[in-house]
Amino acid sequence: MKYKMLVLDLDGTLTNSKKEISYNTKEALMELQKKGVKIVLASGRPTWGIEPLAKELELEEHGGFILSFNGGRVIDCKENKIIFEQVIRKERVADVFDLAKKHHVNILTHKDNVILASDETDPYAQIEGKINKMPVVEVDNLKEYIDFPIIKCIMLGDGDYLQQVEESVKNALGEQFSVYRSEPFFLEIMSEGIDKAQSLDRLLQYVGMEKSDMVACGDGYNDISMVQFAGLGVAMKNGNEEIRALADYVTEKSNDEDGIVEVIQRFFY
Repeated sequence: MKYKMLVLDLDGTLTNSKKEISYNTKEALMELQKKGVKIVLASGRPTWGIEPLAKELELEEHGGFILSFNGGRVIDCKENKIIFEQVIRKERVADVFDLAKKHHVNILTHKDNVILASDETDPYAQIEGKINKMPVVEVDNLKEYIDFPIIKCIMLGDGDYLQQVEESVKNALGEQFSVYRSEPFFLEIMSEGIDKAQSLDRLLQYVGMEKSDMVACGDGYNDISMVQFAGLGVAMKNGNEEIRALADYVTEKSNDEDGIVEVIQRFFY
């Protein structure tokens, strides 16, 4: 078997439109793990939002990994330990919240199993809560409230407007931050040097593998780096136009049609 690691984005890739792993996909992944292939769940979700799927796939028993916050944290499930974590510099946190206020967009961050938001009624904050099965709690002055380390903030807004905000925020924050959209309505802000590809590189060093051992599958903007980095980069049929253009392979089936099963059957057997 040429490939030893399968990296999976969650929403729009591993899970279907109901945010569930289908029976066929789960069975194929369980069989693959029995053959020694390591599964990595790589998502923009906070760790809390990934752990239920990691448990469903029994990553702890099979030695899989979680890459959460778009690479801001990497976890060895078997050892139950954090391999890597990088938080936003404390002295720069206020800058992020000030920019959200300047551009009149709502913002959220995460603390343990709770989403802290500037406006709990924001429809995009509610989407984040639903995806991760986490409560959204409104905080009057979120900037002053943050006195603990945070890995990621998300600015929220309609896609067309957030596209304009993205360039302004990148210019204002400079090279000390990673800024990009995971969805048209989510502008994710993390410390510099954080994306899925760079943290997968850290993971490969940890496990003693090469990127040629890795297949990475995704559908969104925040998956582009890892799809380009992996030995084999796969875009889902339902992925955006940019990632499909850059991938080594585009699935013939979508995330609602067991596209990951197609990948496993084509490249692992």
